[in-house]
Amino acid sequence: MAAGTSNYWEDLRKQARQLENELDLKLVSFSKLCTSYSHGSARDGRRDRYSSDTTPLLNGSSQDRMFETMAIEIEQLLARLTGVNDKMAEYTNSAGVPSLNAALMHTLQRHRDILQDYTHEFHKTKANFVAIRERENLMGSVRKDIESYKSGSGVNNRRTELFLKEHDHLRNSDRLIEETISIAMATKENMTSQRGMLKSIHSKMNTLASALYFSSLENKLVTNT
Repeated sequence: MAAGTSNYWEDLRKQARQLENELDLKLVSFSKLCTSYSHGSARDGRRDRYSSDTTPLLNGSSQDRMFETMAIEIEQLLARLTGVNDKMAEYTNSAGVPSLNAALMHTLQRHRDILQDYTHEFHKTKANFVAIRERENLMGSVRKDIESYKSGSGVNNRRTELFLKEHDHLRNSDRLIEETISIAMATKENMTSQRGMLKSIHSKMNTLASALYFSSLENKLVTNT
């Protein structure tokens, strides 16, 4: 292998290793950003439940901007590393010493595997961050709806309470009316029954009085004769 071509290969490998190191550091920071966003959102949720202070511990908009910036930087590094790998592949295809092709291909494959791992890790972390952000946005919207409901629930509860009291009052009034009607009907039936009994007694007394009168009259007539 000529010295010039050897130096070119080593230069490509050096560029690849440098980009891989930068990507490794960026991906670690990117993963920490995702983790801090998740934990920060969980703390905010607990603060919303147990405290009237709804100011977040971490500024979500700042994290979003940092996420976008870091994602762009990582994508640029991945693109640069892909370009270096492509140049290394071109070099192995044009190398003039066949005995070295196997070693060069082995080295190239290792760099390709590293690129693939970093690309997969980046997309996975990015997808997790987006999923967490969407979930927290949804939960934040739900919490706002709950707080909005609670803020107006005092008046609503008062109105509901008055309505229920009025409903109970009307229901009690209906029950009292029904009881009064039942008592009146029972009283009427009792009076009707008593009136019938009185008429029967009065009729019997009249019959008895008439019988006594005629019996007395008959006795007088017999005595006079």
